[in-house]
Parts: sequence; structure tokens; C-alpha cells
Amino acid sequence: MRITGATCERFSTQLTEPYTIAYETVDRTESILVFVHASNGKSGAGAAAPDPHVTGETAAQVQETFDTVVKPTLFGCDPTRIAHCMERVKKAVGRSPSLLAAVDMALFDLLGKIAGLPVYRLIGGYRTRMRTSVTIGIHDVAETVSRGVEWVAQGFTCLKVKGGSDPVLDVERVVKLREAVGRSIKIRFDANQGYTVAQAVAFVTASQPARLELLEQPTPRSEPDLLGPVTDGGSVPVMADESVMNLRDAFYLARHGLVDMINIKLMKTGGIAEAIQVNSVARSARFQVMVGCMDEVSLGIAAGLHFALSRPNIRFADLDGHLDLVDDPTRGCVVLRNGELRPLERPGLGWEP
Repeated sequence: MRITGATCERFSTQLTEPYTIAYETVDRTESILVFVHASNGKSGAGAAAPDPHVTGETAAQVQETFDTVVKPTLFGCDPTRIAHCMERVKKAVGRSPSLLAAVDMALFDLLGKIAGLPVYRLIGGYRTRMRTSVTIGIHDVAETVSRGVEWVAQGFTCLKVKGGSDPVLDVERVVKLREAVGRSIKIRFDANQGYTVAQAVAFVTASQPARLELLEQPTPRSEPDLLGPVTDGGSVPVMADESVMNLRDAFYLARHGLVDMINIKLMKTGGIAEAIQVNSVARSARFQVMVGCMDEVSLGIAAGLHFALSRPNIRFADLDGHLDLVDDPTRGCVVLRNGELRPLERPGLGWEP
């Protein structure tokens, strides 16, 4: 069996409403769909969600690199040898994590269709469902509370609040949210690199009444060592997100004991295969692991979910990046019920274009 062709499609998807985080306001997202075709007539699909702030790519760059470099590199390869295919692509492409993630997804999707099994069962199959958090952007206190109550009414049992631009206001937001939603709902807080060490430690202390489940990426990713004092100085588990882009970053954080948790995103690591390696480092360091996402179409969310379900030490998911997309061309790749995500029990990642 050989790869006989590969194609990609670039498209822009608007959000149902803009949202704000510590360093930008987002109202639309650009994505790339990747297709890999095999000589047996089957095809695999993957999705890239490039972001200049996170992955260092634009959609135009991903599309051009795919057309000029990836297509000829994949041609003639055996699609059942994913590691071989991906090493060839990595060598040709260099650093382009969301593009690598899309190709990796497409190959795993194709392998699942060849084997007649969902990807999560092929790579481990530890769980069959997982609770996800749902995100509340930066708003005033009243709006934060209102949105939290609304999400809980829809069945979500875990809320992630964005902040990082005003620590004092952030404390008030999470404390008032806790008062409104009660004790049973999990609340996570993501500062998106917005705090200094002193601000982060002060936030943790002042927000104790909110009983936060975790504090995500409080300090700048360019200075990973700053995470250590926050981890040591507070009672809330600290999670690295932007500071763990690849296997080397995970090893650095583990070696120096800088965090309690890491957030693995396929768009940062370059796909499922590399994410498995990052997770192994996290497991060896006894880090707790969350699988997160960007603003991604459902196909990308499905790939993250399949990875999350495959390993016993992955306990958390933040896979809501598809919920606010208008006209998602891959809609329906995952099943969301009462705040829990389930995969489609179909071969591959479950999507048939």
C-alpha cells in the first residue's frame, strides 16, 4: 500500500461571538484541512489550527508548505508506517507544529480506517469518555457569573475562566462565580502568561475561597523558570501551557520540577505520536496532564479526544474549541453530552467528508 496523493483546503471560520484573553481578542479562526489518499482507495483527514502567537505559523504559510513540501515528501510512502512517514515530513518541513499535527492526524485517521478501529482504541483505549471544561473569556464580574451559570445549566460541571490582565478583578470574578455555581462545579483559571510571580502568588492566596482546581500558565512562556516560585508559593496546582511546546520543554519542566501539571495540545506538539512522547515525560515526572486545544474544528477536537482517552494518566480535558465556530465543515466528529465528550465509534477519527 502506498500514498498516492495529498490535498489541503484552507478556510476561515467566524466565532459566534468574539472573546478576549490576556494578550488578544479573537473573532475568527483560520484552519487547514489535510487529506492523505492511499492506493487502497481509503483517505485520512487531519486539521491544522495555526496561530502566530502560539504555533508561530499563519494559515498561508501552512498551506504553501503543505503544497510545495509535504505533498511530494509523502508521495509513495507506506501509510501504515506512520513514524517513517512523519520523520520524512519533519526533516523536510522543520518547525511547523500545526502542519505536522494535521499530517499526523490524517495518517492516524487513515490507519484506523485501514484497521477498522477508532484511533483511541488503536493507541491505547483506556477510557471511552472524558469530562471537558468550557471556557469563559475575560468579562466583568456580572457577565462572568452569568455565563458560568448558563454553562452549568447546559450540563457542564467544569468551567475555565480566562484572565491575566487585572489580578484584583480576577480574584473577584472567580470568588463570585464560586458563590453562584456552588461547591460541586470545578473551576479552573487561565492567566495566559499575564502575571508576574508576585501577582500570581497573591492571586492564589486571595482566590482561596473560589477553591480553584488549577492555575494555568500564570507567567510568560519565555521565562519558564518563573513557574517554579508560583508552584512552590501557592496551594493551587500550577499548569504549564505555552511553556510546553515540545518534548524538550516537557523534559526541562520535569527536570527542574517547575510545575504540577502540563497542558498537551496537538497543535503545539505536532500531533498524536509526539504528544504520546510528551505524555510519557509527564508521567515519569508524576505531572498531572490535561489535553487542551486551540480554536479548532471538530476534527481537531476529535484527535485530541482520541489521544486523551488512550492513556490512564491523562485526567483532564479542555476540548471546547469547536463550540463557538460558525459553519464548522467537520461538525459531528465528537459527541457532547452533559459536559462529557465521547468519540464516534467509527474507524479512524470518525469523520467522513
